[in-house]
Amino acid sequence: MATTTWTKDELTRIAEADELELASRRGDGTLRDATTMWVVRDGEGLYVRSIHGRSGVWFRGTQVRHQGHIDAGGVSKDVSFGDASSDPGLNKRLDAAYREKYRRFGADIVGTVVSKDARTSTIKLEPR
Repeated sequence: MATTTWTKDELTRIAEADELELASRRGDGTLRDATTMWVVRDGEGLYVRSIHGRSGVWFRGTQVRHQGHIDAGGVSKDVSFGDASSDPGLNKRLDAAYREKYRRFGADIVGTVVSKDARTSTIKLEPR
């Protein structure tokens, strides 16, 4: 698990960014190509989801070493990936956060990241 926490500045900058670049670590420790995704904040945590659920290519990559690297809002950071999919209260708050932050894209597009399948792939980004 994480031994450090996000600074207030990092939390704010990443949460306010429209997109986040995430690269997971392969078994040999090298980084995969980065994937662009949406990110939301809940309290002191930052979260991402796969629109394809647990079968999404980038999500499966996060399950190899549970580590990677992110870039968003001018913050570049090594992270660990924590499974946050089993907390129904958290998932409801994250659904609301996604709808609020990305509403300009319309319900159909936002619906892909608040679907039942997407919720199963909720990852908490933990700084390393």
